[in-house]
Amino acid sequence: MDDLLFLAHRIPYPPRKGDKIRSYHLLRHLSRHYRVHLGAFVDDEADVGHTAPLMELCAGETRFVRLHPLVCRLRALWGLPAGRSLTFPCYASRAMLSWTGEILRRHPVRRIVVYSAAPAQFVPVDLDPAIRRVIDFVDVDSRKWAQYAEGCRGLARWIYRREARTLLAEERRVAAAFDAALFVSEPEAALFKGLAPEVADKVDFWENGVDTDYFSPDRDYPNPYEATDLPLVFTGAMDYWANVDAVTWFAREVFPQVLATLPRARLVIVGGRPAREVLALRSQPGITVTGQVEDVRPWLFWARAAVAPLRIAQGIQNKVLEAMAMAKPVLATPKAMEGVRVPLQRFVAEEPERLAALAVALLDGNEDGRPYRQAVRAHHDWLVNLEKAARVVAG
Repeated sequence: MDDLLFLAHRIPYPPRKGDKIRSYHLLRHLSRHYRVHLGAFVDDEADVGHTAPLMELCAGETRFVRLHPLVCRLRALWGLPAGRSLTFPCYASRAMLSWTGEILRRHPVRRIVVYSAAPAQFVPVDLDPAIRRVIDFVDVDSRKWAQYAEGCRGLARWIYRREARTLLAEERRVAAAFDAALFVSEPEAALFKGLAPEVADKVDFWENGVDTDYFSPDRDYPNPYEATDLPLVFTGAMDYWANVDAVTWFAREVFPQVLATLPRARLVIVGGRPAREVLALRSQPGITVTGQVEDVRPWLFWARAAVAPLRIAQGIQNKVLEAMAMAKPVLATPKAMEGVRVPLQRFVAEEPERLAALAVALLDGNEDGRPYRQAVRAHHDWLVNLEKAARVVAG
């Protein structure tokens, strides 16, 4: 087995949220072919106890560096006078830099895989050119900051616009220094090629998958809803800004129209660490905020439909794939469906009135969800997609 160094901006376990799902499956797949040395940051106290499964998975050495949110924000400020992106200083770490150097000195590493842009700063610029370097950007994060700026004013807008500009410069620099740059979908790869034409020949993509054996409707699940409910469910990390924006907008602009037509309609928001704005939605009629649940599948299985009304989004949304794998139609905005290679997108709209009408049609009808599951299995199979990523890593 050849040695491979894998650097990630966040511990790739447990695979319950977007970035961890992709990084975990990639790490697990590569560990079958390489002696993997894993370096990752831990930015959540709850994740401290999740290092053991990764140490067992990796045949090589592991290093987990704590990243406290407050320290991260303070470090980010270093980027302002330097004219740099705020993202890279946030992850500056002597411990990770030292560990990476030690691994490269003591082991015959032939390949390096970096997950997300920031850990690329730990890869030496004078690295032996025979060592293949692959960066999985996942999304064009700089574009995400530009979207944030569009919804803000004043100082926040200035900071987000600045981050969009400076982070794009960092992304282009990293892509130029690496042998291959990967993204989560063909549209995302095409977007980066347009923003960084000088590295277009290095850009490729591999799509997210979904575990259709785990997310299966062919099991018995307890019903978490009241028998008379007509539930719409939103799933995701509820401290993530894009999710917070999505559910608060939907609750304010769309759901009241649905409730006026169907008084038994319910909007159920399922996900850990709900932000203050999300918790406040509990005061609205027909809305429930669960917080973290042990298993999201019952909430999907017994819902009439999943909702993904994202207004800020890049790449492929795992929440959409998981809902479709559970044979559920998804009521979504166009941004939430970008990169999802499923032709069944009848319930996609941008305007609140249209979304409300589609929601009523879903709740009042009996949409057959089996074609959604079939389409996901055809286009978003983990093994097929991971094999493509592995070929890029192998060179």
